[in-house]
Amino acid sequence: MEFQSDQSREMSPQRKNGRGKIAIKRIENTTNRQVTFCKRRNGLLKKAYELSVLCDAEVALIVFSSRGRLYEYSNNSVKATIERYKKASSDSPNNGSISEANTQFYQQEASKLRAQINNLQNQNRNMLGESLGGLNLRDLKNLESKVERGISRIRSKKNELLFAEIEYMQKREIELHHNNQYLRAKIAETERAHQQNMNLMPGSSNFNLVQPQPFDARNYLQINGLQSNDHDYTVQDHPPLQLV
Repeated sequence: MEFQSDQSREMSPQRKNGRGKIAIKRIENTTNRQVTFCKRRNGLLKKAYELSVLCDAEVALIVFSSRGRLYEYSNNSVKATIERYKKASSDSPNNGSISEANTQFYQQEASKLRAQINNLQNQNRNMLGESLGGLNLRDLKNLESKVERGISRIRSKKNELLFAEIEYMQKREIELHHNNQYLRAKIAETERAHQQNMNLMPGSSNFNLVQPQPFDARNYLQINGLQSNDHDYTVQDHPPLQLV
């Protein structure tokens, strides 16, 4: 029995250290944050219920989620408990000390926020290559690595956009080439149809009008008619008419 108690005494630190501590800060992952909120909310409601039952205390609990959803618990009434709290706080002689404590708290929070803003502004100036006098060699190396990583990400994004633009322009070129070929074919088809219609029109024979010849100086009148391209019709020899 003594050996078992020693063994259990030796195993107890391992059991205590088996579960690591959780850092009290905002959970960045949305799913993990929602799961943790549900678990902790249920535990808080359970503790409030146990406190009201075990100690016969008047407990009112109000919780708003990050999405604005309301969760509440009260063993009496939330409104009645709030009214009781207001009355008790208004009758309390320590209102001045409470307001002073709140003022100090908000002043400390404001100073923290101002320090964070100044730090972020200095980091932005350092990223632009400004205000580097207060940095040592290690800080400069870290800044250089950050800038190089940022430039590599910017270049990769730029190349991605350029490749997408080139691919789009190539597709557009192919589409325009196809449209051009289609329009050329339509124009050729229209011209062929127009030529066929001209050939089928009535009176489109192979007779051409001969240009009129001028009068001869010897007062001879020459009359020319239509000449055919297929047969040559000659005028019979007649004695010339002489004007008296």
